Amino acid sequence: MGSASDYDIMSAAIKVLEDFGVEYEKKVISAHRTPDLMCEYAKSAKERGIGAIIAGAGGAAHVAGVVAAMTTVPVIGVPIQTKALGGMDSLLSIVQMPGGIPVATMAINGAKNAGLFAVQILALTDKALEEKLTAFRKEQTQKVLDTEI
Repeated sequence: MGSASDYDIMSAAIKVLEDFGVEYEKKVISAHRTPDLMCEYAKSAKERGIGAIIAGAGGAAHVAGVVAAMTTVPVIGVPIQTKALGGMDSLLSIVQMPGGIPVATMAINGAKNAGLFAVQILALTDKALEEKLTAFRKEQTQKVLDTEI
């Protein structure tokens, strides 16, 4: 995440990863204040065994785009709501990546879905994780079917 203040939102992705038993790293790395660290992190992600990167930031929200430019690991962007523009600035910064450098962009403050999307990516090559994801989806469906009003 671009700032420690993003943790309140990004913790929803962490909860999903923990619920599914997915190992993760959590770091504050600023595209503007620690660009060298960001480059090192992104360029080494694949060789360190990282299967997906969830990048959350507000305002200019360059974390996801800069990371995506430096790795072939899938990057999932989470635009963080801002006071000035309600998160539209963050959303537009992340979603409007140039052709050739994609970032899967979630809704403003959509960290939970970012976690689930990362699980989906990882489940492509992890049968046990795929089974957990299938069970999760079935549970969601059953909750709706069991709902009485």
